[in-house]
Amino acid sequence: MGERTFAEDVKQLGYGTGQVLQGEGILAITKAVLQSGVSYVGGYPGAPVSHLLDVMADANEPLLRPMGIYFEVSGTEASAAALLGASLNYPIRGVVTWKSVVGTNVASDALSHVASAGVVGGALIVIGEDYGEGASILQERTHSAALKSSLPLLDPRNSLPAFARFVEEGFSLSEACNQPVLFSIRIRAAHMRGTMVCKDNVPPKIGMRSPLDHPVFTLEKINLPPFTYAMEAQKFEHRLPAAQRYIREHRLNEHHRGTEPSIGIVMQGGLYNTTARALGLLGAADLYGASPVPLLVLNAIHPLVPEELLEFLAGKRRVLVVEEGMPNYIEQQLKALAHDERLAVEIHGKDLFGQYGEYVPHLVLSGLTRFLTMEHLSAVAATEVERRFEALGAHRAQIRAVLPAPIAKRPPTFCTGCPERPVFSAMKILRDRQPGVGDTHVAADIGCHSFGTQAPFNVGNTILGYGMGLASSNAVAPLFSKRVVSVMGDGGFWHNGLATGVANAVFNRQDSVLVILENFYTSATGQQHNPSTGRNARNEPTAMTIPQALRGLGVRWIRTVNAYRIAEVIGSLREALTTRESGLKVVIARGECQLERQRREKPLARKKAAAGQRVAQPRFGVDPDVCTGDHSCMRLNGCPSLTLRDNPDPLRDDPIAHVDASCVGCGVCGEVAHAAVLCPSFYEVTSVTNPGRWERFLGRARRRVIGALAGG
Repeated sequence: MGERTFAEDVKQLGYGTGQVLQGEGILAITKAVLQSGVSYVGGYPGAPVSHLLDVMADANEPLLRPMGIYFEVSGTEASAAALLGASLNYPIRGVVTWKSVVGTNVASDALSHVASAGVVGGALIVIGEDYGEGASILQERTHSAALKSSLPLLDPRNSLPAFARFVEEGFSLSEACNQPVLFSIRIRAAHMRGTMVCKDNVPPKIGMRSPLDHPVFTLEKINLPPFTYAMEAQKFEHRLPAAQRYIREHRLNEHHRGTEPSIGIVMQGGLYNTTARALGLLGAADLYGASPVPLLVLNAIHPLVPEELLEFLAGKRRVLVVEEGMPNYIEQQLKALAHDERLAVEIHGKDLFGQYGEYVPHLVLSGLTRFLTMEHLSAVAATEVERRFEALGAHRAQIRAVLPAPIAKRPPTFCTGCPERPVFSAMKILRDRQPGVGDTHVAADIGCHSFGTQAPFNVGNTILGYGMGLASSNAVAPLFSKRVVSVMGDGGFWHNGLATGVANAVFNRQDSVLVILENFYTSATGQQHNPSTGRNARNEPTAMTIPQALRGLGVRWIRTVNAYRIAEVIGSLREALTTRESGLKVVIARGECQLERQRREKPLARKKAAAGQRVAQPRFGVDPDVCTGDHSCMRLNGCPSLTLRDNPDPLRDDPIAHVDASCVGCGVCGEVAHAAVLCPSFYEVTSVTNPGRWERFLGRARRRVIGALAGG
């Protein structure tokens, strides 16, 4: 990362046998990777796996390079998946990572080829599942991708020791069945904190310090007919059966037998904690998860092992499947097995939990209550289960009494001082003031700038994918009565937009406008480096710029503007939309990510202030005597530091605008007011720490003059 350090995490990555690591789940996975003898690490950032790449980036010089491990932050998820090609012909262990399911979609081409050819060295893919109420992406799961490409999929129960174990098992499973292995971790589990006992890190047998001597050529590894037909047969005749044998022999799945013979619960490993806790709250388990109800915890959810499932189903009248997401593959396979074996067992799942959505505690409690009260159980009384469930939900009636209407949704928005906010202010002003020019179709994109589709801007008609905004406008552009606009961040531009968007638009001679928001980082995932940063994740300088790339593809009309200068942005947009010059027109709005800027500047300012040096910081405010209470500034800005306060004038009822202490002095408030020809109520002051003698003298003089003019 640019300005943030993970020094403490890096220190723990170097721990040896017996030392105790304390941290988040994703840190345990990172440590287990280094304990497994990997030769390469790569990936593309995204929740919840960004932390893995960030820590590895900081660990590259002190830890990875000396061990001979190659590390990169890949240009896309497809680039990361292609790294697995190192394991096709050579006994090389490697791990790649990305956010799913969108990342898996991008990686699917390379992933399909690797899955078809099969690997020799252990290959692990750490998948960050961003699913449920706190998610930021499409609500799909990785299970479908595992089934499509016949890849083993691990979904281990949530504890740091379990994560570490299944990373190591994942590499061994990969080598046993010659397939890459998917390791799925939910966003809540990735940030769950705990401890684990470490092992020594293992340098790779083949690495940058002990390189390969000669290449290996195997025609059967080339994904061309007729070998692809043989590869397909290999998957189902040898690789998946080998995976099933490994899962069964190494007991990756856990069978807690219990004492109730008539019922049982089958669950994904990642849902074990929620399920065990819910059983405890209902009186059907103790604090440690021991339950009289038999439990089958599937830490490996693909391939399933029929023998394990049939053994669990035998003699039971009812079985509940706790499976998050749709389609419900585990439930369907259990029902098919029970049907084929003519077992008299009722299998429940989505009928008790609902068809979709994250399995949050209340949902799991509700489904378990319904299931546990279906049978007469010796160890768990149905009346006690119902009583406990009602007691757990008693507070809901009180909440409904206090809040009869649902709480208004609060969509995400730009950070204070974000350089992308003024660009959308400019687009909204142009749309409102010149509808014949600015009121046009806008294709939005994935990234922080997607917040521009929310209030108060409401700029953006579609979002189709990361770096796909320009390509998504190609069919709209020739059918619209005016030029259309596409928005893209520099992260999206370098990820997918350069080829999929710009090259496609130039190739098809599209006459439209592209706005690129260049803030020098892939910001939505945590300010990771991209080519616009000027340095890569290994802190090596790069010489790649967006204008050079655009000119290389044949774009002639390029304007670079300061994102904070709203009038300048409006002028460039107006020119792009009205010029007689045909072809793609690109406006690059430049402004550093404010979070990254503050991370760099605030510690320096504190250090200078502590040393007695002069520190000046601009602040903006609103003159209460001038503000009319119109609030157009908020409708065109929406900055979190811009809020309301009571009007000090007793003759006026409307609240006035107010800039609070979170202001970072970016100047957008005043720029919006000026560009939109609003009231001149905004003013700028400079807050000075440790002023010099002359400044102190001027300050005293000014206070005296102002006091005299104000009548004492």
